[in-house]
Parts: sequence; structure tokens; C-alpha cells
Amino acid sequence: MKTTKKIKTIGLVIKPHAPGVDRILKEIISFLQARKIDCLLEQAAAEKIGSKKGFSRQEIIKLSQALVVLGGDGTLLSIAPQSARAGIPVIGINLGNLGFLTEIPVSEALPVLEAFIKDKNEFISYRSLLEINYRELEDICLNDIVLNKSALARMIEMSISINRKEITRLKGDGLILSSPTGSTAYSLSAGGPIVHPQVETIILTPICPHTLSFRPLLIPASSKIQIKLLTSEEKAYLTIDGQRGQTLSRNSVITVKKSDLVLQLVCSPRRSYYQLVKEKLGWAE
Repeated sequence: MKTTKKIKTIGLVIKPHAPGVDRILKEIISFLQARKIDCLLEQAAAEKIGSKKGFSRQEIIKLSQALVVLGGDGTLLSIAPQSARAGIPVIGINLGNLGFLTEIPVSEALPVLEAFIKDKNEFISYRSLLEINYRELEDICLNDIVLNKSALARMIEMSISINRKEITRLKGDGLILSSPTGSTAYSLSAGGPIVHPQVETIILTPICPHTLSFRPLLIPASSKIQIKLLTSEEKAYLTIDGQRGQTLSRNSVITVKKSDLVLQLVCSPRRSYYQLVKEKLGWAE
């Protein structure tokens, strides 16, 4: 996966309404141009600085050797599947609230970019993704796949099979299937464990299960999971990385496994993963 090819083109993707995004965008463009690196601006980014040279996300990903994301974790999640398919690194600059994926604060943006340009392999964390198949839908995600009830406060029921063997039936508000990277997202709020992103596993976390004995479960990353919705009257909803989703009906079958693709996420050289969970989540304080 590593390459020594010099970075010549970087794409910039933004959260348009993030506070101060226009200022930091201009700083990064000036910084990169001074190092003779071409900047390709997403349409929203081009409009922010009054430029007419805006590109679609598809064009940016096709033409860039790396992406800078200015925003929060949601902005990065929205670009992650395309970046993974293209095999290009993503540098997340945090302009949001928590910023666990976009971990690099504005104050460190230029030093991290400098370090990345000089040795782009040293600070890349390779993150596994999940692949989902449902009817004609095929998708990948970085954080999680969630199956939960719709608006009414009633339980749903589903069958959970691993490697073609049913292991249990879940009654409750739903189920979260999470990657190690996604362990600190919705799964954590539902009582799941914090899992280091380099651990090869898939996490199954129930949402408000009917039985207290149904605890979060870590299974081998090589597993193939099949979920069948059994509820006859209540509708359920499928959500992928909090970005995309659709309604499910009775007997809907969803299969989930680890994707063959990975996301190349550029991390700050100034902190380890353990420091990050302490800083962002107050872990072990």
C-alpha cells in the first residue's frame, strides 16, 4: 500500500457552514500552493472563496492524490467510501464538535500537512470498512450499520446468523454492527467496548435488548453476518454511517462482512490513539 510517489495534487472538501471554514481553507490553499501542490476545490469550497473552478466530489477523487476534509466526522464519513475505493489518503481537519475521525485541530493543520507531504506513509492509519448487501444495495462504510425501530416505541425482532448458523434472536430497539473505528461512535453510546482500530474484528452491539443477558459481542473479522427482520407489523430502518438509509420490511435479509478495501486515514503525529480517547472521551480519567 505504501508509495513514494510525490504528492502533486490535493483535493479539498468542506462542511460549508462550519465556523471559520473560509479562513482555514484560504490558509491551506496558500500553504499548498507555496509548495507547488495543485489544489482541487469541491464546488462548495470554490464558492466559499469566490472561485469558479469548482469540481464535483467524483472528479476530485479521480484527480487527487490525497484529500483534505475541513469539517466534522460526518463530513469525513460522507467521503470515506469513495476515498477507500480510490485508495487515496484522507486528512481530517476538525471544525466540528467532537472530531474523533477528524482528529487534527486547526492549530495543527499546517504542521500535519507538512509532515504528510514529506513522508506521507508514516502517519497513515489503515482503517477497515464494513461491506453490506441488501437486495440491489451494495455499500461500504467506515463506522457502522444500524438496524433499528421506526418512530413508534415498540420492539422489533431479528434473527442473527454468523457463517450461515443462527446464533440468536434479538428483541429490542435494534442492532449496531460496527467496525473497530466505529466502536467509539453509536456502539459506545449503546454500551459497546472501545476497540483499537488495528484490531481485526466486527462488533455486534444490541440497542436496548429485551433481555439483560444480551451483551455486546466481538467476532472474527472473517465472519459473514446475516440479519433477518422477523417483526410482522413494525417497520425497521437501515442506516449506514449515519449518512444513508432506507426502510426495511418483514423478512428483509441483510448480509454484512469486512470489506476488502481500507481507508487511509492520516493521523496527527502529536498524539497516539490512547491519548485521543482520553482527550475526546475522557477515558480512564
